[in-house]
Amino acid sequence: MTDRDALFEYLLRLGDNTLVLGHRVSEWCGHAPVLEEDIALANTALDLIGQTQMWLGLAGDVEGEGRSADDFAMLRDVWDFRNLLLVEQPNGDFGQTMMRQCLFDAFHFDLLSGLAGSTDDRIAAIAAKALKEVTYHVDRSSETVIGLGDGTEESHRRMQAALDLLWPYVGEMFMPDAVDTALHEAGIAPDLPALRASFDTRIDEILRQATLVRPDNAYAHSGGKTGVRHSEHLGHLLTQMQWLQRAYPGAAW
Repeated sequence: MTDRDALFEYLLRLGDNTLVLGHRVSEWCGHAPVLEEDIALANTALDLIGQTQMWLGLAGDVEGEGRSADDFAMLRDVWDFRNLLLVEQPNGDFGQTMMRQCLFDAFHFDLLSGLAGSTDDRIAAIAAKALKEVTYHVDRSSETVIGLGDGTEESHRRMQAALDLLWPYVGEMFMPDAVDTALHEAGIAPDLPALRASFDTRIDEILRQATLVRPDNAYAHSGGKTGVRHSEHLGHLLTQMQWLQRAYPGAAW
């Protein structure tokens, strides 16, 4: 794998994470439990889609084959996506959505903090811009998890169930492969295993305040960011997200 190939692959991962999670969160539009949450989730989704535009746009520039961010989003199939398995998991109830968001935000904040110091100026600039939005995301999702976890008996039960369900998807975020290693050695990306300590510290404090028990389970699903394996949920998500472009190929409006 050449340096350009590794960089292209890495940028797809960054863009696909925010694209898929952004679409997932947007599914709450008009369906959130209260108006304030409906607006907040819509804004979070818009932030993530905006970040997608930058990451996949840069991926197109690096690839040099004329593909745009829209092409990457709307014209690829499941096996071409490089997102983490966590972000494609269904929304479930509101508590499950916020637990998924909190786990990703805690990782995303540290990842972007590292990328903001990248030796690639283009990546550093995008990461610095996105970090301003994700700082808000992580504060909001963690506060919501704490409020629901340390809330009623029913909300506590649901948040613990959400944590137990989603925890096996956390490990993939910190599993480096040849792409991650190559970019870290080039000073472009942070060292993923090194981010785990900060993530654990943040999450453990959130769970303590939420009165939730961290699962004693070291198993980690994997395969999403390499495209080797996705859950069945991604195919259904893409069917919804891509149907207009698929039904009317090349349409512009």
